[in-house]
Amino acid sequence: MMKLHRLPALLFVLIVSTILIVSINLRRSFSFPGAVSGPVTDFSIPLPRRHTQSLALLDHPLPLRLHSQPSIDAVLFPDWETLILLPLGFPPPSTPLSCHFPNGVISPAVLSGVIPSSGRQTLRCSIPPSARRRLSPPQIPGTAPPSELLRWNKLVYESISIPDDVIVFAKGINNRRQGVNLPATELRCVFLSIDGAVIAFTPVTSSVQEVFRCPHPNLNPSSGDALRVSLQRNRDPRAFPSLATFKPFSRGPHPSAAQDKTRPLLVCACTMVRDVSKFLGEWVTYHSAIGVDRFIIYDNGSEDDLGSAINRLLLEGHDVSTVLWPWAKTQEAGFSHCAAAHRDSCDWMAFIDVDEFLFSPAWAESARPNRTMVGSILPTEPESDRVGQVSVPCRDFGPSGRKEHPRNGVTQGYTCRARAQERHKSVVFLQAVARSMVNVVHHFGLGEGWRTASVGSKRAVVNHYKFQAWPEFRTKFRRRVSAYVADWRNEINMNSKDRTPGLGSEPVEPAGWERRFCEVNDTRLTELNRKWFGLDQGRMVWE
Repeated sequence: MMKLHRLPALLFVLIVSTILIVSINLRRSFSFPGAVSGPVTDFSIPLPRRHTQSLALLDHPLPLRLHSQPSIDAVLFPDWETLILLPLGFPPPSTPLSCHFPNGVISPAVLSGVIPSSGRQTLRCSIPPSARRRLSPPQIPGTAPPSELLRWNKLVYESISIPDDVIVFAKGINNRRQGVNLPATELRCVFLSIDGAVIAFTPVTSSVQEVFRCPHPNLNPSSGDALRVSLQRNRDPRAFPSLATFKPFSRGPHPSAAQDKTRPLLVCACTMVRDVSKFLGEWVTYHSAIGVDRFIIYDNGSEDDLGSAINRLLLEGHDVSTVLWPWAKTQEAGFSHCAAAHRDSCDWMAFIDVDEFLFSPAWAESARPNRTMVGSILPTEPESDRVGQVSVPCRDFGPSGRKEHPRNGVTQGYTCRARAQERHKSVVFLQAVARSMVNVVHHFGLGEGWRTASVGSKRAVVNHYKFQAWPEFRTKFRRRVSAYVADWRNEINMNSKDRTPGLGSEPVEPAGWERRFCEVNDTRLTELNRKWFGLDQGRMVWE
């Protein structure tokens, strides 16, 4: 594109006027004409490992731009799924979009929500097998420099500003498989304008897993708007590719329950989900009744109308919020983000999945639930006891003879479990979390002087409805969210406890699956929930 300062003044005015008219018309009313006669936004993106792919997003007119900001960012995730980030302020389309490929293949472009930190609307598009072939190096027309498909194996993808500093999340800088972290002294944070101009540098002060911390930059009040933050090795002039938006810290109340310290204990729950909407009502209803005050749901790319399930829970009076977290295999980083974001609004955070239920045998005789129950398994004065984390043993339940999802819910349908105890899940005192934010899915590293206390199974357990009816369990093969747990499809660590015994590396139902993992008939929570939440004709409150 010709630089503006080389254009005659009259031509410059004409271009600006035309763009303003187009932009105003686009904002007033978007039309979505057909692929043949309508406007086309055509962009091509290279794929990693010598594969490239041209992709066209049709049926949506993009506003013209005078500067070099790329109008679209795109990232290739595992399983040939592309995440497309539209320009800031671009309104969501009102009709379906499609991704068109050079060989004539079409796949739907699915709206996947707005990234909270940047406000950018996202789409997901699967690349069909027939379109995964090597092509000549492509580009996105109309941008300077040409934009390429970002490689997920090395990318700064998210950031959050907190009172102390800026926390940056990046893939591919620290070696997760070998547990090697690049020393913080070898890195710095770089703050850039959208067109790539460097605004400021600050040193990295912590580098562990995918989490990096650095001081706030010293910026003019207006210069912190619409910046990107990236990471850079001290002796390397190039910054790592970045999608992360930097926003200066601004203190404000939690949207649903501001800094309320009048209650003696505030317990929250944080989880990461993908296509689990039908489980959510039972999980939230139960844990809310026993004392969990707030639920933070990190959405890892759900396609099962999670929004409707959340809206129903909100109408029922539950405090539930969602965070779009589309980044593949980043559960640990998401939990670090959650711990940092809610450190001042939640005292304790339970990091448990939606198929996991906290339960104490002492509650079995209660005629109804009460909101002190979760607090009964936590220290009353964690700061004086220096207990920063409570570790609760897990009990793994099996399919219990079922071949499909139980209508009444998992606590009603799965009643048979393995005898052996498997692992623990944690409830964490957020003030005690180590500055590095290091965690292994459900357990955090603690700061100096803090300790983890374990409770026995007679006091509390986590009922983990892990091995469900085969159609439900099979969906876990698509993409596992933990960065530090091998994908079941890879034939490595076949004897790991993270693998399912006898399952192998293919999503093929083993013979007799519905009878596996059944050594103890355990109906304690089944009967308790039926007493607490049962309705007429065998229905449950959450149905």
